[in-house]
Amino acid sequence: MKFCWTTILVNNMDESLEFYKDIVMLEVNKRFQAGPGVEIAFLGNGETKVELICNQAISEVKVGKDISLGFEVDSVDSMVSFVKEKGLSIDNGPFQPNPHTKFFYILDPNGLKIQFVENIV
Repeated sequence: MKFCWTTILVNNMDESLEFYKDIVMLEVNKRFQAGPGVEIAFLGNGETKVELICNQAISEVKVGKDISLGFEVDSVDSMVSFVKEKGLSIDNGPFQPNPHTKFFYILDPNGLKIQFVENIV
């Protein structure tokens, strides 16, 4: 068994796609209509994917506050600068809980925590 994707319900597909493409650097693999008022997009570089679903029948998406998606970066400091240049706020951090790990959080357009982590060798 292998993990395939995680699904995120989004309020606005275009806004969410822009975020995940421009900030998280994920490529769109598929984007399609899945019925009246329902659009699905798959993003990801590699095996594991992120699935975005926008359903116009759902007026407001509610994301849990204790859930996050983590993405590895080469440099947390560079990513902090990049995020700020794009006009986004740091939600929490940066933190360095040990000599080998450094990370921080931002929020996606739907309020989901996105963690960027640097594994220090």
